Amino acid sequence: MGLLDGKRALVSGVTNRTSIAWGIAEALHRQGARIALTCLEGNLRRVRKLGPLVQAEGILPCDVRNEEEVEELFTRVGELYQGRLDILVHSLAYADFADLGEAFLQLRREGWHTAIDVSAYSFVSMTRQAFPLMKASGGGSIMTLTYAGGEVVAPGYNVMAVAKAALEISVLYLAYELGPEKIRVNALSPGPIATPSAVVVEDFAAALHRYEIRSPLLRAITLEDIGGTAVYLASELSSGVTGTILKVDGGMHCVAPFADVHKAVRRSEKEEQGV
Repeated sequence: MGLLDGKRALVSGVTNRTSIAWGIAEALHRQGARIALTCLEGNLRRVRKLGPLVQAEGILPCDVRNEEEVEELFTRVGELYQGRLDILVHSLAYADFADLGEAFLQLRREGWHTAIDVSAYSFVSMTRQAFPLMKASGGGSIMTLTYAGGEVVAPGYNVMAVAKAALEISVLYLAYELGPEKIRVNALSPGPIATPSAVVVEDFAAALHRYEIRSPLLRAITLEDIGGTAVYLASELSSGVTGTILKVDGGMHCVAPFADVHKAVRRSEKEEQGV
């Protein structure tokens, strides 16, 4: 018996085996959830190869910049799942490379709009379409993916930081509005992990190394860590949790910068003990 036996899930944002959305899809599937995937038309070929690994019941193309396509997506999801939906995973983010890595002061207006439209407004749009399906199901769990760069400066993250900040406040407002219908809305905020979108983070390899030597767990975050947390949010184990930005960062958020020296000592002691 799995924690999610028979639950109907739609997972967006799968691009390949290293994407966070794929790690979540696998974790939900292992716990018994029925899986449907949505992706851009250009990614269909790759995602169709992955679909059988989670017994995907549907692989549905959608460009979230087109409201008609979002409506059509959820019409098809309703047909697939007999008018019901229990779990929605929003793992979508995009910004033009021209607006990443350069001076924040030089952000272009069109780049600003693009990043917020795809990375934040799409969450509102998809939630709006999922709402009647979840209401018919007696409630549900909606989750999205954010990053610490939406709270503090992550050099090079630039316009994506603005989009993540907009996404996080959207989580709170949607949680407030949908709570009476027993629909929970949350976000996972993982530490840096090697995914197709990780290239936007300046000095990404150094960021991973910092987690290995400074975080309380003394290691980087894995897809399994994120997938397990997604299962928690999707299941009744989190029945009282909504409007939460849940950090999956090995505890890094609680470590002050001056902890570097102490952490180096801990790492040295751990290695000497052969742990």
